[in-house]
Amino acid sequence: MFLSAKSLEKEKDHVEGFAPELAWVTKAFVFLHIYWVLKLIIDSGDKDLEVPVAVRPTSEAVMYPYYSKWIRSHRDLPLRLNQWNSVVRWEAKQTTPFLRAREFLWQEGHTAHLTEESAGEEVLQILELYAGVYEEVLAVPVVRGRKTEKEKFAGGYYTTTVEGYIPSNGRGIQGATSHCLGQNFSKMFDIAVEDPSPKEGEGAKHIHVWQNSWGLSTRVIGVMVMIHGDDKGLVLPPRISKVQVIMIPVGITKSTTPEDKAKHYDQLQEFKDTLKKVGVRSDYDLRDGYTPAWKFNDWELKGVPLRLEFGPKDAAKSVVSFARRDTGEKGTIAISEMSKEIPAVLEKIQSDMYTKAEASFRSHRPVINNWGEVVTALDAKNVVLIPHCLQEKCEDKIKESTKGAPDESDGPQDQKAPSMGMKSLCIPFEQPEGIIKGETKCLNPECEALAEKYCMFGRSY
Repeated sequence: MFLSAKSLEKEKDHVEGFAPELAWVTKAFVFLHIYWVLKLIIDSGDKDLEVPVAVRPTSEAVMYPYYSKWIRSHRDLPLRLNQWNSVVRWEAKQTTPFLRAREFLWQEGHTAHLTEESAGEEVLQILELYAGVYEEVLAVPVVRGRKTEKEKFAGGYYTTTVEGYIPSNGRGIQGATSHCLGQNFSKMFDIAVEDPSPKEGEGAKHIHVWQNSWGLSTRVIGVMVMIHGDDKGLVLPPRISKVQVIMIPVGITKSTTPEDKAKHYDQLQEFKDTLKKVGVRSDYDLRDGYTPAWKFNDWELKGVPLRLEFGPKDAAKSVVSFARRDTGEKGTIAISEMSKEIPAVLEKIQSDMYTKAEASFRSHRPVINNWGEVVTALDAKNVVLIPHCLQEKCEDKIKESTKGAPDESDGPQDQKAPSMGMKSLCIPFEQPEGIIKGETKCLNPECEALAEKYCMFGRSY
């Protein structure tokens, strides 16, 4: 949880990168609880700590002193550790649930490798796993790429990233990152092994290990909610939804006999058992005192992917009626075909949700080769791909020159186009055609350098 200032000072670039977000503890208090009396006795003091400690923003400086003890030989490599924990980053700006909070839960991995090649392979493997979480589980499209030097992880060698897009306001959002730390931290914390393959004529020598770190936070929940949600509430992809199918009895009236009502509910239990056998997570809503219409709205608010309605008329036809949460499409399914048809419908919902989000992202990241079109594209809720020199000073100028006037239009504030300047999101691995090496200039009119790559820029979270 806590990092001493001395341990942080070992890695200057890392500390500078997190300096604005560090929460420092400078005083110690002693709290005593006396029996069951709700009384706190504070030890006299406000004792100043000899060495201030920071609440960790990430775990490199916590873990790596131990890596130097654990790793004694090249046979100990690769060392791979993964953990779930909370970290604190003291955001100065307004916090946003899930997306930007002062304390958040995340998963972070820390690995050590003998060679740069081995570390580099894992960086991309992990990035692809993160992309899979977004695309295959959450139905959220992402762009895979590499961060610019300005935006890379503080103290790292290079950073790869998956970047998302929020269509309601046109902002980009960082989804997850996988960093190659190089040998920066291993030199600071003396994590070294004897070279197993020394050059001929050379004696034994020690080499510093190559390290990676990677992280995925509960931000994924916020991204999923914003991309798929609508004015009725959540819209959950089937693979992530706790309840994939909700069954609601209809046509039950005051004149329905207790025997018929019990028989009807027994059929719902049979449906639930049938669906469970084919791996579908289902439930039914038998709450008294609520109309079917109220229940429909309640479960739409919760985002359950598929609603089944079953009443006496459906029973007479041996069918169930269904309604998709994502599109509102309605229809019927034969009871005899439920075990086959309902899993297929859920897979169709998952696929359609991704296809819709992917089409939106593709249509809102135009390739722009004319500087005069950039701000117009941003105001139209796009991220943009532009030829760029990848230099830090140029990025700063672009951010300043693309600030727009505040959006004064009517409508919800969170759906208006933001007025902040655009920043680099990533250098996509999938590059458009167009840049001619040594000939194409950086799109920034104030920059005289040549373009290196197409870089994705946007207003962002």
